[in-house]
Amino acid sequence: MAKKQESRRRSRSSTLLNSKTAFSIVEAYKTIRTNLLFATSTSQKKAVIFTSAEPSAGKSTTCINLGITTAQLGAHVVIVDADMRKPTLHRFVRLSNAKGLSKYLCGLESMEDSMYRDVFPNLDMITAGPIPPNPSELLSSESMVRLLDALSQSYDYVFVDTPPINVVADGLMCINYAAGAVLVARQKQTRYAELQKAINSIRNIQGNLLGVVVTNVNQKDKPYAYSEEYKYEYKNK
Repeated sequence: MAKKQESRRRSRSSTLLNSKTAFSIVEAYKTIRTNLLFATSTSQKKAVIFTSAEPSAGKSTTCINLGITTAQLGAHVVIVDADMRKPTLHRFVRLSNAKGLSKYLCGLESMEDSMYRDVFPNLDMITAGPIPPNPSELLSSESMVRLLDALSQSYDYVFVDTPPINVVADGLMCINYAAGAVLVARQKQTRYAELQKAINSIRNIQGNLLGVVVTNVNQKDKPYAYSEEYKYEYKNK
C-alpha cells in the first residue's frame, strides 16, 4: 500500500511543468494561458473556477500548471483547493493537508494561517484542509465570498479547483463570485452528453463559461498539431 501511494505521488509530481517537460506541452499550456488571460481581461473579478463534468478529467493538473505558467509572467497567483471532498492539490507539491480552506471557512484558522507561501515563484496555495461534513454549505457561505474578495485584493489571479459539477454542486456555488469557469474534459472519457450537461449547469445559473480544455488528446493525424497530453491545433476547414 505504501509503495502504491508513493507511486501515485510521483505520478502527480511528474505531471507538473518543469525544465524537463516536453516543449509541446509547455507551449500548449502557454496558449491556454494566453486565451484565459484575454477572456478574463475585461472582468473586475480575479477568481477563475476550474471544474469538470466527471472525475479524473485532469482539472487539478490543468489548474496547477496554468497557475505555474501564469506566475512565470511575473503575476502574483494563488491557487485554492476547493475540492474538499477529494482534495489532491497538496499531493502534487507534497504539502500537508492538515490546514487549509475547510479550517478557514469554519473559523478555525485565519487566511494567513491557511496559506502556503512560495510553493512556486510568485505562486501561493491554500490546500483544501481536513474533509468537512458540509462542503457545499461552506463554499456557499459568506466566509467564502470574503475569502475570494480578500485574495482578489492581494493577487493578480485566483485559481480555484472545484469538484466535478455533474457529481456534486460545490463548484457551482463559486462560479458567480468569479470571472468565470474553465471546464476540463478528457478525450475518450468525457461523453458529449455529460459535457453538455455540465455546460448547461453553468449557463442555468448565469455563470460565465470561459472555455473548455480537452486533455489526453491524440492528434497525430492533424496537419498541424502537438501530439502530447495538452493540445493546441490548427486545421484548415
